[in-house]
Amino acid sequence: MAKKKTTKKKTKKKIVVNKSKKTKTRVVDKKRDAETIKKIEKLAGNVVKSSLAQKEPNFSIPTRSVSNMKYNKKKRILEMGDATQTRSLFNLGQSRKFMQSLLLSKGCKELIQAEKTLSLRGMYYMGLHTIPGTKEKTFNDQGESDTILEDLEVALDGLREELHVFAKKRGTMVGNITVVDNGDEINCRKMGTGGYAIPSICEPNIMQFKECTADFILHVEKDTVWSRFNEDRFWETHNCILTEGSGQPPRGVRRMLHRMHKELKLPVYCLLDCDPWGHYIYSVIKQGSINLAFESERMAIPDAKFMGIRSKDYERLDLSDDVKIELNDRDINRAKQIAAYPWFEGKREWQREIKTMLNNGFKMEVESLITKDISYVTEEYVPTRLQEGDFLD
Repeated sequence: MAKKKTTKKKTKKKIVVNKSKKTKTRVVDKKRDAETIKKIEKLAGNVVKSSLAQKEPNFSIPTRSVSNMKYNKKKRILEMGDATQTRSLFNLGQSRKFMQSLLLSKGCKELIQAEKTLSLRGMYYMGLHTIPGTKEKTFNDQGESDTILEDLEVALDGLREELHVFAKKRGTMVGNITVVDNGDEINCRKMGTGGYAIPSICEPNIMQFKECTADFILHVEKDTVWSRFNEDRFWETHNCILTEGSGQPPRGVRRMLHRMHKELKLPVYCLLDCDPWGHYIYSVIKQGSINLAFESERMAIPDAKFMGIRSKDYERLDLSDDVKIELNDRDINRAKQIAAYPWFEGKREWQREIKTMLNNGFKMEVESLITKDISYVTEEYVPTRLQEGDFLD
């Protein structure tokens, strides 16, 4: 008689969850959080007070516009003026923004009390709903929500980071520095090909600098150029820190650059495209943003230097016609606007730079240097500019 074949019954492995293990929590600045909550409560309290007194609820917001922006020649940064606008509930043109402001204020207060943060996208969804009895949504799109949050920053005299709101990460760093990010030690010398993603919130309570042996910071416009420098280990051979902002650097990158420049006394050199947009990016890094002039004090780097690429590099480096990108009408108008900025207007070298670009009739990208050699930018161009001190200020 054949022996009966037996099979082992498969048993599912039980997953054990260690509930006793404590998870790491976000570093919290309780004093700053308490101050921010007081500001939110004061704004809401004034609205309630006016309502109970049978007066129209309203609050004032500093005007965020070019007309309310001034250039401080002594500090060499952009600052916000004193003009304000009143946001009222019973004004049909303002009532929507009035209610949106209070809605997001409430959301920010809840975030702070929960000791958590949310992205700009998260804040949009946190406040998004349809008003009962109508088809009216609180926000048509995220752009509305983002604008209100910027209004709240200036109305509360509190930074977005203080409201526990962060933007999408955009920007990378590598080099001779070790940072402590929310309690985690990050050695930026050992970040591989990807580098360290610069966070949106770089305030001292979250980010600290532990060890830095670098001599300077080289900020490049795009990650494609940054990758060339990282692969060639430029930061190692020239003892520096490499950063990039994927175009115009977001606030997290600008705040990181500002802090490293101020606290670690590191000079900042910018390698950007030879076009009106590269010039504008340099302007934002150096003097601050026109739209966010209220943040210039903690972000602008007046001593930052423009390394290139320069209009004269076409002839100086004997570049081919292949690198030329024709200026369009938008480029020309933008270049003229930048030349008229008060901080560029009186600088002969910058006027000459912009005029040469306009006379050339074309712009150039940093990547155009690849036509000389794959590593020309890391082995020849930047080392020569550093050695000769050939920068625009």
